[in-house]
Amino acid sequence: MSKHHHRDRSWAPAPEPLPTDARVIDDHTHVASVVPFSREMNRQAIERDQPPVPVYSVDELLAQAQAVGVEGVIDVGCEYPNLGTAVQMALDHPGVVHAALAIHPNEAVLHGHRGVPGPDGLPLSYKPYHDVSFEDALARVHRLALDHPREVVAIGETGMDLFRTGEGAKELQRQAFRDHIALAKELGLPMQIHDRDSHREVIDTLLADGSPERTVFHSYSGDAEMGRIAAEHGWYLSFSGTVSYKGNDGIRESARLVGLDHIMVETDAPYLSPMPYRGRTNAPYMIPYTLAALAEVFDLPVAEVARATRRTTRKVYGI
Repeated sequence: MSKHHHRDRSWAPAPEPLPTDARVIDDHTHVASVVPFSREMNRQAIERDQPPVPVYSVDELLAQAQAVGVEGVIDVGCEYPNLGTAVQMALDHPGVVHAALAIHPNEAVLHGHRGVPGPDGLPLSYKPYHDVSFEDALARVHRLALDHPREVVAIGETGMDLFRTGEGAKELQRQAFRDHIALAKELGLPMQIHDRDSHREVIDTLLADGSPERTVFHSYSGDAEMGRIAAEHGWYLSFSGTVSYKGNDGIRESARLVGLDHIMVETDAPYLSPMPYRGRTNAPYMIPYTLAALAEVFDLPVAEVARATRRTTRKVYGI
């Protein structure tokens, strides 16, 4: 096969910068993970005789974001070893990087070796840090949030994921979610939700326990019915590149249902790059592409939608 038929592993071009008065914050990203992800892209490109892919440092990735009007990021540490990384990044980049901390739903059941394979068919893979019990892992989230009140602006990403985790561990995952809900309320922090193939379970749990005052669905993936429920309860929806994907009318309809004052924008980098760059490495500088897709949903200028997401992000996280 000629090299032209291979998947493009290079970085997407930088988007048109946002106007100065419409600079935004990436609501949910994993900047440190972009580095090894792009290193792997470079390895694959070289192996397939494609041009090498540059690997940028965290500082360079943040500078690229600033250059197009992404003035800050909420960096999410949701695996035990990454909790400290997110906090340290916020300490190193005050006012630019803010941390969100949690034990990811898929990780929650691996702690203490309680996982059950899910519909994704992948084998369970335990790392040495999974010897730490879930309770002790969550206690570290709690401690870091108390020790770094300026840096840690949210509990997240928590929630449920029934794609990666099987039915046998579903209630363990739900209990971990409930523990995070309680922690967010105790600390008075907003909560970011990861919800994959578990819309019903997540909503039922939020309604049973009472959702934190500021509840954010990250990389929102629900349908219009879920959008109506979110609107009714004042929940916030954060949109990633998936809002630009062809089949996702339910996601777009949900944005309209909750309205401009309840939406945010995110990358979830290194994943979920917006169209037309789906499949390439995502990074915070890609935000303007997703904003363009959201602007189309609302039939408004990009700058107006950008300003709305910034207002909401600042209000929700107090930054």
